[in-house]
Amino acid sequence: MEKTCIDALPLTMNSSEKQETVCIFGTGDFGRSLGLKMLQCGYAVVFGSRNPQKTTLLPSGAEVLSYSEAAKKSDIIIIAIHREHYDFLTELTEVLNGKILVDISNNLKINQYPESNAEYLAQLVPGAHVVKAFNTISAWALQSGALDASRQVFVCGNDSKAKQRVMDIVRNLGLTPMDQGSLMAAKEIEKYPLQLFPMWRFPFYLSAVLCIFLFFYCVIRDVIYPYVYEKKDNTFRMAISIPNRIFPITALTLLALVYLPGVIAAILQLYRGTKYRRFPDWLDHWMLCRKQLGLVALGFAFLHVLYTLVIPIRYYVRWRLGNLTVTQAILKKENPFSTSSAWLSDSYVALGILGFFLFVLLGITSLPSVSNAVNWREFRFVQSKLGYLTLILCTAHTLVYGGKRFLSPSNLRWYLPAAYVLGLIIPCTVLVIKFVLIMPCVDNTLTRIRQGWERNSKH
Repeated sequence: MEKTCIDALPLTMNSSEKQETVCIFGTGDFGRSLGLKMLQCGYAVVFGSRNPQKTTLLPSGAEVLSYSEAAKKSDIIIIAIHREHYDFLTELTEVLNGKILVDISNNLKINQYPESNAEYLAQLVPGAHVVKAFNTISAWALQSGALDASRQVFVCGNDSKAKQRVMDIVRNLGLTPMDQGSLMAAKEIEKYPLQLFPMWRFPFYLSAVLCIFLFFYCVIRDVIYPYVYEKKDNTFRMAISIPNRIFPITALTLLALVYLPGVIAAILQLYRGTKYRRFPDWLDHWMLCRKQLGLVALGFAFLHVLYTLVIPIRYYVRWRLGNLTVTQAILKKENPFSTSSAWLSDSYVALGILGFFLFVLLGITSLPSVSNAVNWREFRFVQSKLGYLTLILCTAHTLVYGGKRFLSPSNLRWYLPAAYVLGLIIPCTVLVIKFVLIMPCVDNTLTRIRQGWERNSKH
């Protein structure tokens, strides 16, 4: 159920505080939506417009005046105008002196101007107290009430009292204010709405490169090679068979890459003998996007499951089984039951099911609603201990899939091993190094370093 404004109001708020007047400069989509929300939460709203007589579509109950007249009605003025139109504010310097100006604007691109919009506003009206807020909330979310995913409102300003008053308004609207410090933080706050998946770029680019490489690798082995030596047309394999090899390899590789930076960090700390030296920037960025890497890996694992489920209904599979059955009937031959093959097949499927189950569990616990409900030890247990168990199961699933064919000379084509062999390189490397790191003689030293001990410390 959607939280109402009344439910969101603090218990100490009285009726006189609810009738506080707020002025909004600008009658665009966001200004109207914010004004409507404030009216619903008990505020008196006055709009400032350059043409108050021609202004339409404003919420009922709001007053519309000229900029100078509206500014005299309230101590808090929300500037719902683009930066390009701030120049008129210089004419209102005397009226705005001592007022709280809330800048809510965003730019079209990152670093469009040398200073933030809020700092520019503070330069235009030096006698006012400028506060940056509301720029991360959309007009659509204010109108529809769909604020569950964006309740946080970043607030920053140099005057603590002005900032506190704006944060009180944010709370009264049912939102969550996040104090970001002085007005110097405004530039970072203004970058936030313009960012396009900053932590997802590396996982997306990496997975795209892996998929493209594996696709051409599999095409060479499974399509071009048979055509060159056997004149077989296997191009149909590019629709199901080859993707169903690419997706699990990519998923396993990305899962291993989730835990590889932690292993590298441990090696660096052991080599340096201290935890007080910064990691390289590339390693720091890699560690920050491990969650995104894991979720992308989970997506590829889901694709692998879906592609595997459609295998029985493929024409090629039905034709092959039917042709084999007819051939055996004509020749009156049968394949003897192989217990070892049955064990390999069932083990391969069982390991895949268990690995995928834990994979999904890891994905669920990474959701904010779930991770916020567990303590740090529980979260670390799932993401670390169960995470490595997932990597072990998925690696074993791939090893058993290879079975007797693993690195068999007869399985090489143009000296190229099967694609799943490439997918085992990074996971096996991570597991071997991790096994060394958890040995007591190494783990005890690493634990001491992470608790503050330094090898070459002087006390």
